[in-house]
Amino acid sequence: MAEQIEFDQAHQTLHEITQALENGRFVHVRRQLQDMEPEDIAILLEASPRKSREVLWQLTDPEDYGEILDELAEDVKDALVSKMAPEKLAEVTEGMDTDDVAYVLRSLPDDLSREVLSQMDSADRLRVEMALSYPEDTAGGIMNTDVITIRSDVDVDVVLRYLRMKGELPELTDALYVVDSSNQLIGHLSLSVLLTTQPDVPVAEVMEDADEAIRVDTKDSDVASLFERRNWISAPVVDENQVLVGRITIDDVVDIIREDAEHSMMSMAGMDDDEDTFAPVFKSARKRSIWLGANVLAALAAASVSNMFESTLEQMASIAVLMTIVPSMGGVAGNQTVALVIRGLALGHIGNSNKKELLYKEAAIGLLNGILWALLIGAIVMLWKGNLMLGAIISAAMLTNLFVAGIAGVTIPIILKKMNIDPALAGGMALTTVTDVVGLSAFLGLATFLIH
Repeated sequence: MAEQIEFDQAHQTLHEITQALENGRFVHVRRQLQDMEPEDIAILLEASPRKSREVLWQLTDPEDYGEILDELAEDVKDALVSKMAPEKLAEVTEGMDTDDVAYVLRSLPDDLSREVLSQMDSADRLRVEMALSYPEDTAGGIMNTDVITIRSDVDVDVVLRYLRMKGELPELTDALYVVDSSNQLIGHLSLSVLLTTQPDVPVAEVMEDADEAIRVDTKDSDVASLFERRNWISAPVVDENQVLVGRITIDDVVDIIREDAEHSMMSMAGMDDDEDTFAPVFKSARKRSIWLGANVLAALAAASVSNMFESTLEQMASIAVLMTIVPSMGGVAGNQTVALVIRGLALGHIGNSNKKELLYKEAAIGLLNGILWALLIGAIVMLWKGNLMLGAIISAAMLTNLFVAGIAGVTIPIILKKMNIDPALAGGMALTTVTDVVGLSAFLGLATFLIH
């Protein structure tokens, strides 16, 4: 209920600001934006048409630019950043976390990115360049280099005085990292232990060993899985020599989970998960036409099967009426399996040790459902058309296609994953092509052989 209220308020705010912009009440809009949180302004920008978005960006307090850019979808962020001067962009990134600055700079042209980096002070530039040196979808690409390190040979009192001297901690700090003279991670000291331990106790006696550090080249999806299983708030990131290079916090992991979910949902329609809702017509049409072209090829493959049995279709109108049932049922059953397998792959539930058992299970489900629906659809067709042979033919085709759909629903995503092709992007289309071809071939083939 609370979430619904928040969404209703957001839509009401958007409506009020849109009306104010149309009426030229820019001072009123500026005041409203000043009272909004940066993440709410980001949602407002994404929900606004492009012309209104540019005006809103100009009316927004520049001090909030950094936090807003970090919350925006990539297409929207790129459109706004491309119109900012390098020195202004460098100013905006001051105070931002290293991983957030890297997110802003990654999609910029190389020359513009270098110009922005040149405007930063040397310490910030080195941290950002290190983050940019790692692939975006790895722990190194999402980590923050702002960490607090301590030595194991000092007392708790020394650590407490050091923290008081610093005056503040990085956001979401729940532990301090213990390193040696080479900056190698040897353990961590949680804040709860630090605050409840006697001041004269050495850090070495109360710290925990560094047995759960994340390697810098770990995939971001694996990082998210680790945080989910271990209930972490933050975790250290180390290189191949166990040298501490940064940390990852739960807010970054939430972003990964959300982006993965959006990617899976949009990929099933062949669309970019970062696509701007109000992107230019030509740009959106070009992106979508590629997927439509792939689907045309799949449809032509199914149509070519029907064409092979053209003479049968010409002689029996009943077959033409019924021919879509078998492919449709196979497609639905297969896509259920594909969705299950894609989820299992994403969560790490499916591997070499258990994929054979999964294949047997889904094949058995396909066989049982095939028998059930073959008998039911066959009986309906026999009563409807008064043709025992036609009912038997559609029953056999239905059983065959549902059985094949179960097998294909498991094997297609796994094969695509091995080929480094996103199963969410191509799995559904490949499965539909298989079930259409098999379903039509079985139904029309049997009809041609037994009736024609």
